Amino acid sequence: MKNKQLAEMIKFTCKRKKSTISQMLIDCKIRKSFIYDLEKRDLTPSVATVEAIADYLDCSVDYLLGRTDNPNSHKN
Repeated sequence: MKNKQLAEMIKFTCKRKKSTISQMLIDCKIRKSFIYDLEKRDLTPSVATVEAIADYLDCSVDYLLGRTDNPNSHKN
């Protein structure tokens, strides 16, 4: 999965969870430019960062990475 797709999935999931990107970034202690860096600079995030976002959004890392369509696959 490309980093731009990851950014889109994070934004989609935030919206679905009725959370803002800004609040998620603050709560996860991630820099404000993170989404921009994924989309425009092709930044590859650390595993810890993706895990923190998945935990915050209560979904699996695989869901964010596009490996499953089930956001609750981590609960099985």
